[in-house]
Amino acid sequence: MIFGIGTDIIEVQRVEEKLLRTEGLKSELFTPAEIAYCESKKFPAQHFAARFAAKEAFLKAMGTGWSDGYRFAEVEVGSEPSGRPMLKVHGKVEGFCREHRIAGMQVSLSHVKEYAKAVVVLETDAAGAHRED
Repeated sequence: MIFGIGTDIIEVQRVEEKLLRTEGLKSELFTPAEIAYCESKKFPAQHFAARFAAKEAFLKAMGTGWSDGYRFAEVEVGSEPSGRPMLKVHGKVEGFCREHRIAGMQVSLSHVKEYAKAVVVLETDAAGAHRED
């Protein structure tokens, strides 16, 4: 059962400029594994922007936004052996997912020179709780 869907689009240049201008921001927003992955690419800013969009989309799918002290680095974008992107959660976000019986997390990333976007779908198990709107 779908718990929530979130989407986000962001300008790659905006993310790149923020990361260059603000000391410590990269490690506040991204996990060490995400940083290593992005920095290994020819155009790292596109990959950072896509991951940033995924984190925003994830919080939209939760239905909470960034309220309640959730941190960007608590949502991590990794890769399956096939290269397919996958999500891992940590800290308060992991607690939220456990509390709401989130059993599946799907993510799709896209990026071009100017923009990056992400879509996230959170799923509960068949007996899982769902948001009341």
